[in-house]
Amino acid sequence: MKTIYNWILTAVIALITTTAFSQGTISGKVVDGSQGGPLPGANVMVKGSTSGTSTDFDGNFTLNVSENSGTVTVSYIGFVAKQVPFTLSNGSANIGTITLQADAEELEGVVVVGSGLIDLARDRQTPIAVASVSVEEIQTKAVGNVEFPEILKNTPSVYVSNQSGGFGDSQMFVRGFDQTNVAFLLNGQPINGMEDGKMYWSNWAGMSDIANGVQVQRGLGSSKLAISSVGGTVNIVTKTTDMEEGGFARFIVGNDSYFKTTASYNTGLSDSGWGFSFLVDYWQAHSKYAYGTKGQGQNYFFSVGKKAGNHNFNFLITGAPQWHDQNYSKSQDLYDRYGIKYNNNYGFNNGEYLSLRRNYYHKPVLNLNWDWDINEKSNFSTVVYASFGRGGGTGDYGNGVSYVDNGDDTFRGAYLANNGQIDWDYITNVYNPSVAGNVSDGYNGTILRASVNNHAWYGTVMNYEYDTLRNLKFNVGADFRFYKGDHFRQITDLLGLDGRVEAIGGRPDGYVVTETYNPDPWAALFNYADEDQRIDYDYSENMNYQGAFGQVEWANDEFSAYFQGAISNQSYKREDRGNFDFDNPKESETVKRTGYNLKGGAAWKFAEGHTVYFNSGNYSRQPFLDNIFPSYDDNTMLADPKVDNEEILGFEAGYRIQKGNFVGSINGYYTKWDNRFLSFTGDLGETTDPDYLANVLYRFTNVGQLHKGIEIDGKYRPTAGFMLRGYFTIGDWQYDGSSPVNVINNDDNTNVDSFDVDLTGTKVGQAPQTTFGLGTSYGIIMDKLTIDADWNHYANLYGFVDVEDVAQSSLEGETYQPEKLDAYSLIDLGATYNFNFGSNNMTIRGNVYNLFDKEYISQKDNYGYFYGNGLTWNLAVRYNF
Repeated sequence: MKTIYNWILTAVIALITTTAFSQGTISGKVVDGSQGGPLPGANVMVKGSTSGTSTDFDGNFTLNVSENSGTVTVSYIGFVAKQVPFTLSNGSANIGTITLQADAEELEGVVVVGSGLIDLARDRQTPIAVASVSVEEIQTKAVGNVEFPEILKNTPSVYVSNQSGGFGDSQMFVRGFDQTNVAFLLNGQPINGMEDGKMYWSNWAGMSDIANGVQVQRGLGSSKLAISSVGGTVNIVTKTTDMEEGGFARFIVGNDSYFKTTASYNTGLSDSGWGFSFLVDYWQAHSKYAYGTKGQGQNYFFSVGKKAGNHNFNFLITGAPQWHDQNYSKSQDLYDRYGIKYNNNYGFNNGEYLSLRRNYYHKPVLNLNWDWDINEKSNFSTVVYASFGRGGGTGDYGNGVSYVDNGDDTFRGAYLANNGQIDWDYITNVYNPSVAGNVSDGYNGTILRASVNNHAWYGTVMNYEYDTLRNLKFNVGADFRFYKGDHFRQITDLLGLDGRVEAIGGRPDGYVVTETYNPDPWAALFNYADEDQRIDYDYSENMNYQGAFGQVEWANDEFSAYFQGAISNQSYKREDRGNFDFDNPKESETVKRTGYNLKGGAAWKFAEGHTVYFNSGNYSRQPFLDNIFPSYDDNTMLADPKVDNEEILGFEAGYRIQKGNFVGSINGYYTKWDNRFLSFTGDLGETTDPDYLANVLYRFTNVGQLHKGIEIDGKYRPTAGFMLRGYFTIGDWQYDGSSPVNVINNDDNTNVDSFDVDLTGTKVGQAPQTTFGLGTSYGIIMDKLTIDADWNHYANLYGFVDVEDVAQSSLEGETYQPEKLDAYSLIDLGATYNFNFGSNNMTIRGNVYNLFDKEYISQKDNYGYFYGNGLTWNLAVRYNF
């Protein structure tokens, strides 16, 4: 009887409590704005209270509320949160269907595997200067005949140039630092070149097709690895094995006969936890924009995944074999004579198109991810990866095209005056047949060669994370890399000759090489020159890298603070066969360098949606291998003077606001870079000088740079179908201090000059120091027709620093400034139309880049100017099933 009494009393108390504190219920449905489907598990919270619920499988929710009116906040990972007002009527309110739009700033939702390895900004409470791009924007704006980095050009302090150089030859700068000093990570795996830090986007031509999101972390970033992130870090998150069954077929056409076809299919995850995904495509074009920039390539992707309890495995292999012909910088006189599309790297040989400069490469990448959710507090992630690069770039050998006299005084070299193209007919039909014995020797005879770079790269990254669930979490991990590269030259076209005399590697005098090798990315995998058919040089290098890292972060609702540390050891070694003996090569000593990263910061959330933060960091970065071994006469010889670590000190502070459908930030940064090694090729002296040298290497051994700036950006979504974003950046990037300069003759590796230059106050060139832009998208017909546009303006852009002019200015007590290039603005326009095709979906997408066909110079190097692309376009049709 007492038990029944207690039960009745409890029920009465609960009823009274519910009546006192619950005024009624609200209900509704949450859907995905881009796909239209429900969002199960979305959070629905009453603003200013702890009352909340989650949506069910169909996106529906019901929530008890204690007030007659108020506001609910609806949020979902990867989408912009939305605030919706409600007013009860007769104790209830249905607030209808709430549409959430994908948020480019939120990429966590796209990370299926490798969550412990991919250092996205939101993984850490303390903010950084960051901008992200969603898969929807990548698929609409960065597929087809555009470079992958161009998807990032609408973000603060990012500049992309040299698009007219050919497919995959663009360059990207962050805060004025080139891409050798920006760290690129693919699913947490470092992908900058081990030897020189460079990024060859032609090797990653398929990235746009398989990327699920990209995040640019400017400056210090959130990466825990000891990497070369002076300017920033770019995290590329690719697709893995898709959880749902489906696929698509797509066809793209563009300017200059560009076309591309793509097919993709996912099996979805089976009941046993297995899933498979694949993608293949093919593309080709007569040119990218400039003449003589033909290209052709493929992209393949295969992934298999397995979920087994609290373990998640995923294996993928991807590659983008391609070849493309290249366009280099030129003098303004040549552009004035032949137009901004002019390219002096090609011509016709007996009626057949022939390029002097063709890049061809095939780089399959394999990685295996394993994620282990150990328990509620801890997890472990690791990736094991390998890549195998094969290919190179072509050029002339023997007597160069620029030195062959075809009797026309308009050019120095074998060029046709009427169009500026290479006079291949004269070389193959007149000049080469005059060579004694029909065999090239020394500077007699002209042939085409390929500079080959074959490498194998293996590595692993692992990370363990522990969350105390009491404001404190930490992680520790390791990073190991092993690299071997082989460098040599081989003949690609004898241009009518029978062979080439090459007495390298201990061969007898008069040894003739006769075999040729097709500059094709698929053939390059297995068909390249054996040692007896290699020319000019032949050497190898080995690099080993071991790193350890860790991070600890404390955070509550208002404050957060973190500290990161990483240490690494890197060893370098070279073996030279070509200058010595194929059977008994010379080996260098093993050079070891230790580097480290230290980063820390704190943030204060002083009001809902308002955060201020401060970060600082100090890096000691090991030099690139190519700087340690500068000699080609003896590839094992160490640089003299010795090349030491570069030292980077950075500070940044900012304010971030996120209120309703607006997110914005203001960031300030200060980056001091000391003891930087810098080298570049050029010429020495006037062309009329008898001591003129056309091919020398300038080696700076103690360059300092100071980069300061402010970045402002924001994004606003007043309605579900309308988005407006903008940014403004102003920088002050200057060289700082003096540096010794050694001038090396590349033909015989002799030191021909040495001097000191004072670079203090000299502007850093190659990227604009002032930029601003606006972007918008508007749904004319909701979920059907959308238009978008981007406007970007670039100013305070300087050309390459000419070292001889710097030296002369120093002698005269003046501060040298490189040439200031004209400011320019570009407008891009796009439109997307979605419609149902039977029971499936069809999408038509069109893009126009540089809408008003603006002529502009995007960069100046030590050889001349690069004009940017004029008006280009593409049109895609995609069928989703």
